[in-house]
Amino acid sequence: MTLQQKSTKSTQTVRVIACGMIAREILAIQEQFGLHHIDLKCLPAIYHHYPDKIAPAVDRAIVKAKAAGISRIFVGYADCGTGGLLDRVCEKHGVERIEGPHCFSFYAGNAAFGAQWEDDMTSFFMTDFLARHFEAFMVKPLGLDRHPELRDMYFSNYTKMIYMAQTDDPALSRKAEAAAAFLGLAYERRLTGYGDLIPALTAAATL
Repeated sequence: MTLQQKSTKSTQTVRVIACGMIAREILAIQEQFGLHHIDLKCLPAIYHHYPDKIAPAVDRAIVKAKAAGISRIFVGYADCGTGGLLDRVCEKHGVERIEGPHCFSFYAGNAAFGAQWEDDMTSFFMTDFLARHFEAFMVKPLGLDRHPELRDMYFSNYTKMIYMAQTDDPALSRKAEAAAAFLGLAYERRLTGYGDLIPALTAAATL
């Protein structure tokens, strides 16, 4: 179940159960638009590497939120590699999630990402989070620090890195470009901002 636009404003608490990879961005949008009735609960960002953990963890988090008396709940994930299992959890509980296949798509804007996909399908996507935590979140978990020969095994099918920048931060751009060089990939930067995450959250915060 994906989000439908709603028009009547409400200040009732909205529990947003989200991926830790987009926590900073959600908080920035919350502050920018005054969505102070959003109560953010983040699940571990490392689930990005283990998508089979996402749907069960979201299921538990929804049950816990409802047990605490929270009736308005929004799931801050796209499908994120769950193969439709997250949608089943959302349908089971009558809640909605961010539309799209993954965060790279909704940051770019789902329509724009889909239109560009044929040209981008051999690209490795980077976000602010991944640029900021490249070594801890990519290099070490994949064992590239201990076994650099694995780089080509993991990344030989990619032709370039596309850094989808949520913020115009020169330091993060340098980190992303260095990450592309480390992976042996060409580099391209696109300033996407928060994309479809903004309308998703602002709609979730209203009735």
